[in-house]
Amino acid sequence: MKINRYPGSEGRTDVFSGIVRRHSRRLGSEERRFLILLCLAAVFVVGPTCHVILGEDPVRLRSDAPVIESSWDDLLEGVETAEDWQRHRKVLQRRYLELLRDEHKPPRIPLDLEVHETVEVDGLYERRLISYAVEADERAHAYLGVPLQRDGALPAVVALHGTFEHGKERTAGLLDNPNKAYLDHLCRRGYVVIAPDHFVAGHRTPSEGSYETGRFHKKHPEWTSVGKFTYEHSIAVDVLQSLDEVDDENIGALGHSLGGHGTMFLAAYDDRIKAAAGNCAASFFRHNPKVEAWSRDHWYVYFKHLRPGLLKGELPPIDFHEIMALIAPRAYLDVAGLNDGPPLTQRQRALMLMKVMDVYELVGVPENFAFYMHGRGHSVEHETRALIYAWMDTHLKPPDATATRLVTPVE
Repeated sequence: MKINRYPGSEGRTDVFSGIVRRHSRRLGSEERRFLILLCLAAVFVVGPTCHVILGEDPVRLRSDAPVIESSWDDLLEGVETAEDWQRHRKVLQRRYLELLRDEHKPPRIPLDLEVHETVEVDGLYERRLISYAVEADERAHAYLGVPLQRDGALPAVVALHGTFEHGKERTAGLLDNPNKAYLDHLCRRGYVVIAPDHFVAGHRTPSEGSYETGRFHKKHPEWTSVGKFTYEHSIAVDVLQSLDEVDDENIGALGHSLGGHGTMFLAAYDDRIKAAAGNCAASFFRHNPKVEAWSRDHWYVYFKHLRPGLLKGELPPIDFHEIMALIAPRAYLDVAGLNDGPPLTQRQRALMLMKVMDVYELVGVPENFAFYMHGRGHSVEHETRALIYAWMDTHLKPPDATATRLVTPVE
């Protein structure tokens, strides 16, 4: 038996030739032909895996890096310059507001801010239970944390909770998982923090149960839940800017899960957010086998108007890469678990985020975008929190707060 070799096949062909020689004397012609074809398939189909079986080192040749192409490349299709981007950004901004159905939001009204309770925590900060008007007949409740030691106005953060019935209590460190006690953590780091309840949780849990949006959709049939919570989170920024303790030029936002994509939606919506970090911020529309969950027919319904199209396989004209890109040039950090959702979908996230980086490079501030992907699933573990809080420090505090120094020699 003679088999033509190709680079890297040495050794493998000798093994399979030996198999044929050992057994061919006992086989008929048809059987012998089948065995030869089987060996050829092993050489050319199994290919490089045989190196592992035989313990051989593969032949590897140097090469230039290949161009990475993906479906996310449409973000900058036809965009060559920063001026092109600004024109395209206006198109994306219109699509984003249409996705939210922002034109159906109610008019902004005076905050009418009230303080219902004040507690001092460990002599470090004051935690206030507050409420403020978000619609003519609705008030939002939140915890507000203000450090006691202040030398002038402080940076501030809107801290958004995930899908938890008593949302702001967890964010304040009063219930459930202390990993998600962002208000407590950040007040100890010198931030003023507002932690609002989601509009169907905490003080405003509907009688049907937390995160039931049926009552909301009856009141606002043309609006969306995402439009509602994004609008309310923007009003939380109004609250921060009304406080003397806050440096209103340095306001950030962060959150996990529902609060993670809430952070992205808020930062794209309100350019007063200077730095944002979304953790485990849900799967996008594209390449998502569970995309119809964005428009369920029960419980928490994000985008009710999308359902007919999604059921027909039609996606909205804007996706997460374009929404994130609206945040540029302001700072944005995306943190996600590769094992938080469908594996192939989550791997697409890396390709998506690389394309968002292209926008930040185009507008000249690549240092204002970053992403971190891990294997800890749907969580906010120590390294994730450390990275998010450091991101806030870098972009919201004075440079001296994060500066390093050489050790001063002892004379």
